[in-house]
Amino acid sequence: MREAEQPPAMEEEKLQQLRSKATELLLREEWRESIQAYSHFITLCQTYIQNTTRDPNYLSKLQKSLCLAFSNRAEARSRLKDFSEALRDCDDALKMESTHFKTLICKGKILLNLDRYSKALDCFKVAIQDPQANANSETLNGYLGKCKKLEFLSKSGAFDISDWVLNGFRGKSPELAEYIGAVEIKKSEISGRGLFATRNIDIGTPFLVTKAIATERGILPQNTDSSESVQLVMWKNFIDKVAEASSISKKTHHLVCKLSTGEDNETLEVPDINLFRPEVEERIFSNENLEMGRMLSILDVNSLVEDAISAKVLGKNSDYYGIGLWLLASFVNHSCNPNAKRLHIGDHVIVHASRDIKAGEEVTFAYFDVLLPLSKRKQMATNWGFSCNCKRCRVEEGVCWKQDMREIEIGIERGVDLGGVIYRLEEGMRRWMVRGKGKGYLRASFWGAYSEVFESDKLIRRWGRRIPAMEAVVDSVMDAVGSDERILKVFMEGVKRNGGGAGGNLVEMERAMKLGRGVYGKVMKKQAMRNLLELTGMNEQS
Repeated sequence: MREAEQPPAMEEEKLQQLRSKATELLLREEWRESIQAYSHFITLCQTYIQNTTRDPNYLSKLQKSLCLAFSNRAEARSRLKDFSEALRDCDDALKMESTHFKTLICKGKILLNLDRYSKALDCFKVAIQDPQANANSETLNGYLGKCKKLEFLSKSGAFDISDWVLNGFRGKSPELAEYIGAVEIKKSEISGRGLFATRNIDIGTPFLVTKAIATERGILPQNTDSSESVQLVMWKNFIDKVAEASSISKKTHHLVCKLSTGEDNETLEVPDINLFRPEVEERIFSNENLEMGRMLSILDVNSLVEDAISAKVLGKNSDYYGIGLWLLASFVNHSCNPNAKRLHIGDHVIVHASRDIKAGEEVTFAYFDVLLPLSKRKQMATNWGFSCNCKRCRVEEGVCWKQDMREIEIGIERGVDLGGVIYRLEEGMRRWMVRGKGKGYLRASFWGAYSEVFESDKLIRRWGRRIPAMEAVVDSVMDAVGSDERILKVFMEGVKRNGGGAGGNLVEMERAMKLGRGVYGKVMKKQAMRNLLELTGMNEQS
């Protein structure tokens, strides 16, 4: 007798055994094994349904069992982050029972993980109408509220991390939504493709919030050799995570393939930025071949080192190290006069304007420390594998050959009177007819010397009247290279020395708030920003 022709009692016993085994594996969180068991059950159940000519009640019973099996397999697949297959299972279950409570909850959570807030909200809205929702009303209302909040953030970009900041960065990281603001991808004069502003963006305004494809984090040992070994292990783990994420999502795989390998940048296709939006579904993407060698090149060029905001502000966990891949942020090119900064929170990165950005202007990061002289920046660019030809580098190349400039650099290296060095630089800029942003560029290049002078009461007393005021230097450097934590620190220490602070001189505090927005972004209320500014003035920065 063929399997499909077995009596109902034998069929039921076999199905019951399979279902019990699959359920036990699910409860034990043995996800892969439970998927295999449910797959066997689903195949067998579908065979019985296709071949049965028995009474409708028995057929209905089989269909209910099949619906639940699809739902449970979806749960197991979602735990393995195989969201596309999990969604397919959810849809198969809902075809049989459109209001199946467990499946709606499962699908809603998967869509929430994929940042498809509107569709997730639809699932939870239907689920809450089910009688079973009474026992889960608090959880369901929590999901509904979360979806509504994240959908609003994804459309408005009105992020607020005030509570987290006021709580000293303790506890759970704030919930963030995927957000693409007024930017587009275009061909870049710097290199390959870049991100460009489609309208004016004020300092501090976030224009990109995106979640990492994968991250790897750890604490580095103090010993150099041990630290390098740990970083190598972390790098391997990171590669494995990206490879796994690409293997289970055609969309992720396709978008990773669009990133640069560092070669033939001028011939690269310019992708539509809308492809990176969470609501774009998997089915529109085709399979592409991504060899491991190419993936390694992509990760080498596009991975970002993560900065912990608590480490920068509180001076804690300075040995923390994190690396990740954020797709759209990978399109941001380097410039020595950057206009954007990034803020890492959890698995998300917030990219905001570190100074005002004009419509049509390319968005740029600093890949390395730009508060250094031209010669050192050139060496860093070489280490990164490129040559920087930004406006600042061109301006500085016009004066770096002068004998005075060479003597100034030598003087700083030998640790001579830094007040005299700054005086000589300012006098040189006057003679060389360096004006406007050019002054800001050179002051940024020798910021280390300026900051030591401004932090020394002795040097200020000696040179204060012969060199520009700290506020003037800060303004010109910020206008040239955007806000920076070290510039903010020096300014806040100056405010404190002058008797200012949170309730001090309004003009000074407004300038401090602007600097703070450039460093941290407009993602917190004034009181939270004031707390950050106070902490910045009290703690040492690297």
